[in-house]
Amino acid sequence: MIDRSILFTVGASLIALLVVLELVRRRHLSEEYSLLWIGTAIVMLVLGLWRELLHSMAQLVGIYDPSNLLFLLAALFLLFMQLYLSTIITKLTRENKEIAQQLALLRYDVGELRRQQVDRQDDPAD
Repeated sequence: MIDRSILFTVGASLIALLVVLELVRRRHLSEEYSLLWIGTAIVMLVLGLWRELLHSMAQLVGIYDPSNLLFLLAALFLLFMQLYLSTIITKLTRENKEIAQQLALLRYDVGELRRQQVDRQDDPAD
């Protein structure tokens, strides 16, 4: 009989994989970010099906309970994902600020051109 934890892990991995693929299909998630989540689902699937790998990795690292290694790996993944997304947000914030500054300059230039045009129309010397 198959252990319930294996069924849960494999089921959760497959559901995560299907959800990510559906989000990409509906264009709610870009391919760039989906690779991270697909990779995570595949790692979850491999560790769920190949328990000896998880036990071997836990022994290699010196962690007594393999489930603690799984939680550590999940926490590290979330930490790196948060760092990655923070760098993207920082880049987008910088670009947004530059675009707002360029827009302000263009609006100023358009306003000046309109004023010059109105001044020319009001000047009877032409």
